[in-house]
Amino acid sequence: MSERNLDPDSSAVQTHLQIMQDVIRRMAENSRSCKVWCVTLVSATLVLVTQTGHPQNALLALVPAALFFILDTYYLALERSFRNAFDSFVNRLHKDDLAITDLFDIKRSGAIPKLFFQCLLSFSIWPFYLMVGAMVILARATIAS
Repeated sequence: MSERNLDPDSSAVQTHLQIMQDVIRRMAENSRSCKVWCVTLVSATLVLVTQTGHPQNALLALVPAALFFILDTYYLALERSFRNAFDSFVNRLHKDDLAITDLFDIKRSGAIPKLFFQCLLSFSIWPFYLMVGAMVILARATIAS
């Protein structure tokens, strides 16, 4: 049991939950930024390849796409780990199983490598990066002809 019961409506509990939500929101924003930067860099690379007239260099656009794919997957794994921690905190709060020391202790929940490999199969990752890869290959074929 807790040292003393924590009221779910207390400002300390609400602040802790808000901090957790802010961290989760930041990870989601980082994931979105990865996609934006990926499109920007891939597009810029393809424009340069088109201007130089060397279609074989179009595959260089896959390098930033692959790097952003990995980074985006990492941010999604971090987001999931913080969501797990948030859910665990709320469950413990409802069971009166929290101590004062649990407040403002922001930690991830879950092994990042395991979550990373789970996120590799996520629907928010594969369709986007498969489409980017397909567009690079289509652009290479179009530039070559």
